[in-house]
Amino acid sequence: MSALDPATTHPGCCLCALHSRRLFTGLLATGGAAALTAPAWAQQGLQAEVGKTSSFTRLVSAEQIEAAAAQQYRQMLREAAAQRALAPKDHPQVVRLHAIAKRIIPHAPPWNGRAKQWQWEVNLIGSPQVNAFCMPGGKVAFYWGILHQLQLNDDEVATIMGHEAAHALREHARERMGKTAATRIGAGLVSSLLGLGGLGDAALGAGAQLLTLQFSRSDETEADLVGMELAARAGYDPAAGITLWQKMMAASQGAPPQFLSTHPAGDTRIKDIQAKLPKVQPLYAQAARPPRRFAPPPTTQARK
Repeated sequence: MSALDPATTHPGCCLCALHSRRLFTGLLATGGAAALTAPAWAQQGLQAEVGKTSSFTRLVSAEQIEAAAAQQYRQMLREAAAQRALAPKDHPQVVRLHAIAKRIIPHAPPWNGRAKQWQWEVNLIGSPQVNAFCMPGGKVAFYWGILHQLQLNDDEVATIMGHEAAHALREHARERMGKTAATRIGAGLVSSLLGLGGLGDAALGAGAQLLTLQFSRSDETEADLVGMELAARAGYDPAAGITLWQKMMAASQGAPPQFLSTHPAGDTRIKDIQAKLPKVQPLYAQAARPPRRFAPPPTTQARK
């Protein structure tokens, strides 16, 4: 697995297809030192708006969940590569995703200390699905459809990436699996298995669930808040959440895209984002701006 290095990535013309058998994983530096020396303004934001991590996360080992996620992620990449649908690392949209991720990731550790040790990865899958996700341990995937169909600008991409990373940082998947474990096993038996044992095995066996896991309304609201802050600190306009969800709602006319099946959207959600903007706009105002802006895929380009 090679580190993402601006010197080894380069801009280029958008390709007509995402044809490649090459697997890229791109380890992203977490920039922990910068996070530890954050200026005074960085103490502001939305942390007071977000509650403590659910106690249900204690019922499943973080290491086990992250291992299961990594295993499932590897399988997904192998399947994409076999179908010639895994974008190469020098594809313009992959370069774009990596550049945005490298700005967001240094701001992750304050939300979850484990993020400093995660082997972050960002991949682009050549599928028309309007979808994206971040699995536990920082395993991120964007689908071609969400970039191409919605014509996302960088601020909107950062909003999605921040939102999805927030699910991993707030350990929403671990929480839901903990609830499932508590229900199936019962409180008494859970107490006797808290170290590893059966719960650890259950976590590893649940890896396939991580790609289809649906989060609660409260999880989604929390991810919106944390995602807005991550994007703002990275120098991307948090107000892009408004235009993003407007595009999502427009795309949902007829058959809703996959993204909306797990990420409910609507006027209420946009109003919630608008209400929180005053808390994160100061972070955006103080943040360094990205040195480069990227364009979305050409509208005439279709995945072959």
